[in-house]
Parts: sequence; structure tokens; C-alpha cells
Amino acid sequence: MNQKSSRTMAKRATNVSVRRDLLDAARAANINLSATLERALASELKHAQREKWLNDNRAAIAAHNDFMTEHGVFSDGLRSF
Repeated sequence: MNQKSSRTMAKRATNVSVRRDLLDAARAANINLSATLERALASELKHAQREKWLNDNRAAIAAHNDFMTEHGVFSDGLRSF
């Protein structure tokens, strides 16, 4: 999700199926199901986007790492740690 608050973004009603015991426990604990679902979806989407980026860039990352292993970095002789 981007920087905008989920309160200011347009929302769409949807139907979901949830295990009865989880739904009953969430209601008893006064858990906001919509907010909880939005947070979980945002987290899952971020994870999926990260995995896609890593997969899409796997070859470039490997090539960069191979180059650094072979040639080092410009500051190799300058570091004191």
C-alpha cells in the first residue's frame, strides 16, 4: 500500500469466507476485520512484489556479485575496518 491512509482511499465491498472459530474469536476480541484484512493483504503484496523483483533481477544480481568478487570495489584499499 502506498503512503495514503486506507481511510482516504476508495473501498469496495467484498465477500470472504473465514473459519467460524476465527470469526467468532475475532468478534469477541473486537478486532476490526476490514482493517486486519487490509494490513495482511498489504503485507502479502509487499512480499510478492519483493519476490517478483528478486526473480526478475536474479541474473543481474548474480552478475554484479560475480564482478565484485572478481574485481573488488573501489574502496578496498581505503577501508580501515
